[in-house]
Amino acid sequence: MNKRLLYVSCCIIACITILSQCINKTEKNDAAFRGPQYAGAAACAGCHKNIFDAYMGTAHYHTSRPANTATVKGSFTAPDPIFTYSNAAKVVMEARDSGLFQAAYNNGVPQENHRFDIVVGSGRKAQTYLYWQDGKYFQLPLSYFVPAHSWANSPGFPADHPKFDRMIPSTCFGCHSSMVGKSTDMQGVHIVESFEKNQVVYGIDCERCHGPAAEHVQFHNDHPQEKKAMYMTRIAELKNRQKLDMCALCHSGLGTPQKSMFDFKPGDALSDYFFPEFTAPKRTAQMDVHGTQYQLFTASKCFIKSNDMNCSSCHNPHNSESNNMELFSQRCMHCHNTASHNFCKLVELPANTLAKNCIDCHMPALPSANITLLTNGKQSPTPDSIRTHLITIYKEETKKVLARLKQAS
Repeated sequence: MNKRLLYVSCCIIACITILSQCINKTEKNDAAFRGPQYAGAAACAGCHKNIFDAYMGTAHYHTSRPANTATVKGSFTAPDPIFTYSNAAKVVMEARDSGLFQAAYNNGVPQENHRFDIVVGSGRKAQTYLYWQDGKYFQLPLSYFVPAHSWANSPGFPADHPKFDRMIPSTCFGCHSSMVGKSTDMQGVHIVESFEKNQVVYGIDCERCHGPAAEHVQFHNDHPQEKKAMYMTRIAELKNRQKLDMCALCHSGLGTPQKSMFDFKPGDALSDYFFPEFTAPKRTAQMDVHGTQYQLFTASKCFIKSNDMNCSSCHNPHNSESNNMELFSQRCMHCHNTASHNFCKLVELPANTLAKNCIDCHMPALPSANITLLTNGKQSPTPDSIRTHLITIYKEETKKVLARLKQAS
C-alpha cells in the first residue's frame, strides 16, 4: 500500500513538474513575441476586474479574433451562403471538419478555396476575413454586412469575379490588433513582410492603450498595500495633445508610417510615427466619414472653442456605449444646458425631449464613400453608414429626427 501511494505521489509530482515547464515555456514564448515588458491583458483583471470585464464587451476588444463558428457572423447553411458574381462565378461558405472556408466555383467546377483564419471587425456593422498562406495574410473575397444580414463582396473588390490575392500589410493589424508577429526582408528596393501564422495578440487590449505593464504588475504583486499606480503612465496626467494623439493613431486615416504603430506608447507624439503630408489638407466636406474621426472632430466648433476637449470627453473607452444616444447627449449637457443659455434653440419639442438625443441631429450617421458592400443579387453596392464626428448643424437630418420624435411623443 505504501509503495502504491509512493508511486502515485511520484506520478503527481512528475505531472506538476511537466505542466509547470509547459506553462513557463508558453509564457516565455509570449514574452519573446511581444516583449518581456508586457504582462498580458489577463494580468490586469486581478486588480481591475470590473473595468476588464466591461471592456471585454467593447468594439475595440473585438476588433479582431480567431475565426470560428462562434466569431464569424453569417449563415453557412443553404441557401444563404452562396454569393453569385455577375459572370455567374460563385463563392460558397462551407463549414468543414477542418474549419470554415470560402470556396470559389465556376460552372460548378472548384477553382480555389481558403480557410477563415482571422475575423477583422467587431461585427457591430460588418466583418471581413483573412487567411494565411506562405507567410502572408490575404483578405477573403466576401465580408459580412450586418445591416443587410447578408454576405457581401469585400470593399473595393471586383464585382465580376472572386478575388483571393489582396495582401494585408502590418499597418492593417496596427489598428485591428495589439501585436502581430512579422519579419521583414529587403527585396531590391522593397521591404517585404512575412507573418507567422496565428502569432497575433487579438483586439485592442489594455496594454495597447496603457503601455507595457509587466513592471507595474510585478511591483503591485510584491507590494499589495501600495495604492498609487507605479510604473504605468497615468492617462489623466497627460497633456490634451497627448490624449488626442493616442486615439488619432488609429482614427485619423492611413498615413505613411515611419515606424511601427505597435511601438506607440501613451505620451508619444503622433508626428513621430507618420511622415507629414505635403499635399493641401482636405476640407471637411471632402473627408469620408470612415477613418477621419480625428480630423472631423478637431474641425468642430465644440473642439475649437474648448481648451481641453478630447475623445474621452464623450467616450468612455472601457464601456460599450454604442447607440446609447441619451447617454452621449447627457455629456453634451455638460456644456450645452439651459443654465448656460446655449441649449438647443429648437422650440418644436420640450427641452427634456430634445435633451435625450443631440447626437442624431448634430452627429448623424452618414453614408461612407470608401466603405461600400455589394450584397448578393444587387447591381450597385450599399454604403456603410458611419456616424460623422464633425459636430455641427445638419438641417435635413434634424428634420428627420424632429419628425421621428414628434411621432414617438
